[in-house]
Amino acid sequence: MSLPQKLSSSRCQALSGDIAPPGDKSISHRSVMLGGVAEGTTVVRGLLEGEDVLRTIAALRAMGAEIHKDESNVWHITGVGSAGLQAPQGVLDVGNSGTSARLLIGLVSGYNFTARFTGDASLCKRPMGRVIEPLSQMGARFDSANGKLPLAVTGAAHPAAITYALPVASAQVKSAVLLAGLRAQGVTSVIEAKPSRDHTENMLRGFGAKVAVEKREDGAEIISLEGLPQLKAQPINVPADPSSAAFPLVAALLAPDSHVVLRNVGLNPRRAGLIEVLRRMGASITFENRRQEGGEPVADLIVRGSALRGVDVPPEQAPSMIDEYPILSIAAACAVGVTRMRGLGELRVKESDRLSLMAQGLAQCGAMVEIEGDDLIVHGTGSPLRGGATVETAMDHRIAMSFLVLGTRTTEPVSIDDGSFIATSFPGFGTMMNGLGTKIA
Repeated sequence: MSLPQKLSSSRCQALSGDIAPPGDKSISHRSVMLGGVAEGTTVVRGLLEGEDVLRTIAALRAMGAEIHKDESNVWHITGVGSAGLQAPQGVLDVGNSGTSARLLIGLVSGYNFTARFTGDASLCKRPMGRVIEPLSQMGARFDSANGKLPLAVTGAAHPAAITYALPVASAQVKSAVLLAGLRAQGVTSVIEAKPSRDHTENMLRGFGAKVAVEKREDGAEIISLEGLPQLKAQPINVPADPSSAAFPLVAALLAPDSHVVLRNVGLNPRRAGLIEVLRRMGASITFENRRQEGGEPVADLIVRGSALRGVDVPPEQAPSMIDEYPILSIAAACAVGVTRMRGLGELRVKESDRLSLMAQGLAQCGAMVEIEGDDLIVHGTGSPLRGGATVETAMDHRIAMSFLVLGTRTTEPVSIDDGSFIATSFPGFGTMMNGLGTKIA
């Protein structure tokens, strides 16, 4: 366990620079997992080397995959093949990574051995019942005191292909079911009423699995996977993570006269909701060098300081930007007018209760903010907030980074009680931000 690392952010002038944000965390996790059960060696460039992804790497090594990084920072993942995953000898500690936990639980549910999972204090508070339910229908057996970590899962010798309707939009639950379905005879289908990020489907196809998507008249999608595919190793170029790029992006928008270039940012439509909302708020964000990398749309973003105005963000927007609401609320607090973010119930079960923590922290810093049901309402005045507070992060990296961005525009510095968890998703955050002109210490 890292010691708490108190960080402080002070008001700065215009930001400028040309940076490549860290690699996409979602794609990095899936590269390791699919490469680990594919035949051959998957070569990955741009892999995010944050703590979350390193936990996934350790888990796949514990189950037989050979994974190493060469002198050029390129990762090589030699898989065990679809039938070769081995029972881990020890407990798989996934730290703070909900993605590692839920997707790995899904992956091992198709193998007839027992794997034990644990995590840090924050992750052990998060619900795992949402994956336990469908995976139990497929034949996996679970030993968990309260539907949370720590838990043990014994995979099915012959997992059943199922059709499962997601109660809430969740790429993690969808992915867990599809990964378990790799070992099931027949077709495993997931029905989602609202689309969630589709990296798993895209990457499964890239590795050779047959995945079909059918759109129903009511707007729901049925994602179907043919079981028992022979996955083949693939070269992967990981684009920059749009969730990580969001922090320097918003910081640049809020500082007048800023000009920042963000290179190689992934623009998957199911991940790019924040950019769409910010542009509606008046943000100057332009795209250059649009291209495809590994089946994902990518571009360089040119960001200039902008005067933002409040907008209404409908609940349908949530799946495409669920991790970006903390930093959006910072932008809203610095905008002119009211921003209402609707339907954020899912934020209560992220790394922390993000809905309550963001409202609490913003109020401490002088913002007018309220919660109505699952809506977060921020009354922006366009004037600099007071700041001068130490904000509780509850071991949540996105809360921590969001308030450090806020401190770049407040009249008094903003501190966070602990920034040690930032490295789970954005190693080198402070150094990269200060290189643009922020004052994080």
